[in-house]
Amino acid sequence: MESDPTPNACLDTGTFAAAVELEGPPEVEFDPGIAGRIPAKGSAGGALIRDAQGRILFVTPRYKPVLDIPGGMADADESPKAACRREVIEEIGQGIHIGALLVVDWLPRSGAWRDSHQFVFDGGFLTAEQAATLRTHDEELTGLKFLLLTEAQPFIYPSLYRRLGLAVKAAEAGHAIYAEFGHAL
Repeated sequence: MESDPTPNACLDTGTFAAAVELEGPPEVEFDPGIAGRIPAKGSAGGALIRDAQGRILFVTPRYKPVLDIPGGMADADESPKAACRREVIEEIGQGIHIGALLVVDWLPRSGAWRDSHQFVFDGGFLTAEQAATLRTHDEELTGLKFLLLTEAQPFIYPSLYRRLGLAVKAAEAGHAIYAEFGHAL
């Protein structure tokens, strides 16, 4: 089975292929084994999706004790934005437009999870009709709900609370924010 020559990126196929061509041949390993010694980082893309009242869409995962936003971990050779698009469709079954980058947040290692970069993209505002028709489409989820960020605070990790506060500010300001553990730098 041949692998897809264009990883799951948000660039169109022609633009991606041209960029790969311009990059030249794959880099060789001059120090054998060095690539395997470089630490790997996880990467995830999530969407800040709000309703007409400004409440944020949260999903209820089966696999952790807290709420989260729609999105998820990027697969190998998948961009964070492409992962966000894929996961939003898998989780809520709607092709919500995933817009501008709002936040890039670095999270330190936690238990079994290695450190990671969390990307939050603007998922826009849903009309009352769109919000009313949302359903979970993923067996990893038990439900979804719209909450004000302050209402969600007891049900989400503190770092996500801080990250989403930054995402709302970034959406209002029209520029992305870099953060570490939910703290803007």
